Amino acid sequence: MINQVTLVGRLVRDPELKITQEGIAVANVTLAVNRNFKNSNGMIDTDFIQCTLWKKMAENTVQYCRKGSVIGIVGRIQTRNYTNSEGRKIYVTEVIADSVRFLDGKPVEERELVAQGKT
Repeated sequence: MINQVTLVGRLVRDPELKITQEGIAVANVTLAVNRNFKNSNGMIDTDFIQCTLWKKMAENTVQYCRKGSVIGIVGRIQTRNYTNSEGRKIYVTEVIADSVRFLDGKPVEERELVAQGKT
């Protein structure tokens, strides 16, 4: 069986680092990925895909990426469920990252300084 997904898209917000009770770094990010075809109105739709990054991948992504950064993720699709406070079963489908690649080149801060002529 194969469960592998490759995504390239933009972060919809700044990634935030969290630490589990076991002391493991984790970051949950949302990746905006354009579809490769136009809809009936001639527009390109975008999917917003939840991704979970662990350990050093999470730490590096939080350190070097910001909202709008282009990143590539290779990982696997995982579905989990839980019961919310109202007793309803909630299903979550997400991508668990095996690797992350930063595709913007320079860090966001450095690009902003260059654009402002400060470097």
